[in-house]
Amino acid sequence: MKLDQSFYTRSSVTQIAKELLGKIIYTQFDGILTGGIITETEAYEGITDRASHAYNNRRTDRTEIMYSNGGVAYVYLCYGVHHLFNFITNHKGIPHAVLLRSIHPIEGIPAMEERTAKKFSKKGFTDGPGKLSKALSIKTLHTGIDLTGNKIWLEDHGISIQHGDIISTPRIGVDYAGEDATLPYRFLIDIMGIKKPRQGGVRSLKPDLFT
Repeated sequence: MKLDQSFYTRSSVTQIAKELLGKIIYTQFDGILTGGIITETEAYEGITDRASHAYNNRRTDRTEIMYSNGGVAYVYLCYGVHHLFNFITNHKGIPHAVLLRSIHPIEGIPAMEERTAKKFSKKGFTDGPGKLSKALSIKTLHTGIDLTGNKIWLEDHGISIQHGDIISTPRIGVDYAGEDATLPYRFLIDIMGIKKPRQGGVRSLKPDLFT
């Protein structure tokens, strides 16, 4: 089932960032379909979040799209090389965003290999925001694209992610954000069956969910 705009226009960016885990992101450009399971996200809480591009109501040509109604893409260039993809959330005028940090490829892997000039492996292939954007062929020109359309969209395939399966940590590379750098707004799931501690013992996520 394709996610509609109501998924993105809710008020809690951290809740949306968590619920994105296990959803499938698809892209279709030039007739080539690629997609993967979302495994890592980061939430950015707009004008009150020192790590956000929109902190203190900052508005520039680049960030203006962040003030749009939720359900559009915000793609920016990092270090002049990496195209980083974000979901804009909440309502018009509230610049919340979720950075997509990692996916597990499930569709169009040969195309991803060609785009990245790398062979697919379960670890390291799309485990960073620049890597995944390259694999999905997402670029800054896609800023503002409707995420309920037919170029970039999300689907819910019924993958169940329990609260205890979500690892929360501080966000990566935001040391400049002062006390906000310590906010536990990075969310990820372990799909490789690596054991992690949990109340009541040690468990692994079922790997068959992701094959």
